[in-house]
Amino acid sequence: MSTIKRAAMVGLGGQARKDHLPGLAECRLAALVAVCDVDADQAAATAETWQVPGYTDLPAMLDAVRPDFVIAAVPHHAGREVVETCAGAGVHVMKEKPFATDPHEAADLAALCERTGIELMVTVQRRFHPVYAATLQLLEQIGTPYLVEGRYTSHCPDPAAGWRGRAKLAGGGCLADMGYHLVDLLIWYLGLPDRVLADTSAAAVPGADYDAEDTALVHLAYDSGLYGSLLVSRSAGPKTERLAITGPHGAVVVERGTVRRLDPGGQVAELLVREPAWPCAAATQIDHFCHVLDGTRLNPSGPAEHLPHAAFLAAAYASKATACPADPKEFLA
Repeated sequence: MSTIKRAAMVGLGGQARKDHLPGLAECRLAALVAVCDVDADQAAATAETWQVPGYTDLPAMLDAVRPDFVIAAVPHHAGREVVETCAGAGVHVMKEKPFATDPHEAADLAALCERTGIELMVTVQRRFHPVYAATLQLLEQIGTPYLVEGRYTSHCPDPAAGWRGRAKLAGGGCLADMGYHLVDLLIWYLGLPDRVLADTSAAAVPGADYDAEDTALVHLAYDSGLYGSLLVSRSAGPKTERLAITGPHGAVVVERGTVRRLDPGGQVAELLVREPAWPCAAATQIDHFCHVLDGTRLNPSGPAEHLPHAAFLAAAYASKATACPADPKEFLA
């Protein structure tokens, strides 16, 4: 039987308030014991809300509270320091995506986790959602895929705001941020492409000062003959999330909470729906991570599994810079 794990929340922005803290409240195998943020007011307010100690200094919190693991939801450029600090204290980490800002950082963090023996799980919640897991089984029924089409869009009123508007801090724009989920599904279902040709833009707000792309289009191809594209935008509404994979015997279309298997003529042959579409996936992932720490389950979203993601993103940005196709496998550090 799994024992209750002591968890601390590091980084108290919107992702923590919307997903991770409610997830800790709903999960069965972990309990919140502390929160930490560099913003003293945010740390104090969140600590009062959740009735736990609040800290502004991560090493001090780790020393005083000794959590079993932390959930890190910090700006992308701050993620490495949080992981290194936790690894030095022997504390496991659930890390908000992306795993790293570039392939070299990804390789360094993977080596650090292996060397120190800490578990790290990247929070790609779709891997813990039954609809997305069922998609793997449905794909077996359509034959060898030859076409993949992905679209993930939403409308952010100010894509230039904060650190997300700075490519150097964020490690990229919408493709590396919200697009990470779509990239994760692509790699999970189909593997790492052999070629990508990408273009991006930061033009949704004329005159605004930002260089992290708000829109990205990535054409991709596999040596098997499979090809397709991913469109990601945080400026183009309405909100959509869709991945369609087509083979000779039909197609599988997965959306938020729904997966359809279509026959070759496009008619629905099978439909799976989860209602509500998105219960607290964070709670499911936290409980799974607790099982990983007990040694009763494998970690499906650890450092090694996310090295290809960093390579895909690096290849896409290299392709944009050179206006030429790039091979993601050449960026596996």
